[in-house]
Amino acid sequence: MRKWAEKREGEERGGEERNRLREEIVMFLRNLAVMVLTLIVMFGVVFGFYRVSDNAMSPRVSAGDLLLYYRLEKQLRTQDVVVLKKEGKRYVGRIVAKSGDQVEVTEDACLKVNGNLIVETDIFYDTLRDGDYLDYPVTLGDGQYFVLGDFRIGAEDSRYFGPVEKSEILGKVLILFRRTGF
Repeated sequence: MRKWAEKREGEERGGEERNRLREEIVMFLRNLAVMVLTLIVMFGVVFGFYRVSDNAMSPRVSAGDLLLYYRLEKQLRTQDVVVLKKEGKRYVGRIVAKSGDQVEVTEDACLKVNGNLIVETDIFYDTLRDGDYLDYPVTLGDGQYFVLGDFRIGAEDSRYFGPVEKSEILGKVLILFRRTGF
C-alpha cells in the first residue's frame, strides 16, 4: 500500500509540473504575441525606416544611410528633414517653405521665400533652377510644402516635381544611422 501511495503522489507531482509547464508556455506565447503586435503597430503606424538610395542630402545624409522617421508628426516646420513619396518614388528633403509662402529660385541661383533672400549657412551648393519645370514665383496652397535636397546641384526635389502635399510626406526624420558597419 505504501508503494501505491508513493506512486500516486509521484504521478500527482508530475501532473502538477506538466500543468505548470503548460501554463508557462501559454504565458510565453501570449507575451510573444503582444510583443509582435506592438512592434507591428510601432513600425507600421508610428515609425518607419528608409534606406537612402541617393546623395540628394549630401553631405549630411549619404546613399546607404538608414533613417528612422516619425509618421505622426502634426506640425512640420521649415528646416525639418522629411521622407516623402512623390509619383511612386521616395525622396528625402528639407522643408524650405510651407503653406501660404511664396517661393522663388532666381536666375542667379538664390532662394527667396516671401520675397526675402534665404541665407543657408550650412548648404554648400547653389540653388539652381535646372530647367523650366516650374513658373516662379510659386505660391504654396494649404497643406503644401516646398522641399529641397541639401545637395542642390544633383537633387530631385520640388524644383522638379513641384510643391509636396502633406499627404505625400511619410514622416519627419528623427535618427540617422550611418551606412558604416551595415
